[in-house]
Amino acid sequence: MNVFSLKKKENMDKIDVGNILFLDIETVPQHPAYGEMPERLRVLWDHKAERLQPAGGELTPEELYDKAGIYAEFGKIICISVGIVVDGYLRLKSFAGDDERELLQKFSQLLRQKFNKAHLCAHNGKEFDFPFLCRRMLVNGIPLPDILDIAGKKPWEINHLDTMELWKFGDYKHYTSLELLAAIFGIPTPKDDIKGSDVSRVYWQEKDLQRIVTYCQKDVATIVQLYLRYNCMELIPEERIVLV
Repeated sequence: MNVFSLKKKENMDKIDVGNILFLDIETVPQHPAYGEMPERLRVLWDHKAERLQPAGGELTPEELYDKAGIYAEFGKIICISVGIVVDGYLRLKSFAGDDERELLQKFSQLLRQKFNKAHLCAHNGKEFDFPFLCRRMLVNGIPLPDILDIAGKKPWEINHLDTMELWKFGDYKHYTSLELLAAIFGIPTPKDDIKGSDVSRVYWQEKDLQRIVTYCQKDVATIVQLYLRYNCMELIPEERIVLV
């Protein structure tokens, strides 16, 4: 075991679950439809869409536009749900709305004031949630909180946990969904209403943001329960999961 592995293991062993802020984000395309994009962005999306074609596919950029929400350059954040374990309770809170800058400012303030020295944990967070948050903060002119700003930090100084990465055990090619992990660990599914592919439609067409918030909070609760199972700890009973 090399020095990096030793330091990482030492840090992981010392993590108190109460010092972890669990989170999940929901994102959508910045505009309701392809035709409503500003011309400059639309041209750039057309170039992007060329690289998103499935094998043998002939989909138009407009037909591929529902995928724009997963790219920080073409998408925006509409909900950030967070959770923390306190005295055997899971306390959940959400920042949601049409004004992305406002919700990012509130989330940034929370990180700076209460969780600057904590750990962040998300499912596939290192590939999606954490970089997406950073990119959209910069687009909105919001300085990165120290806990998100990893530039120049050594790997063991970055307090980011990822429940998907933890499940890989060094297998770089292995992807496992949160829904599948919940199933094999006996955790209630977070996908009992909508799934990620439904979020854009529910937001832009149905205009039901609260439904998305509920979905996002369920994902956070599942991430918490999964992390507890990874550490052979008891699940938090449903009656001890509360909104604040």
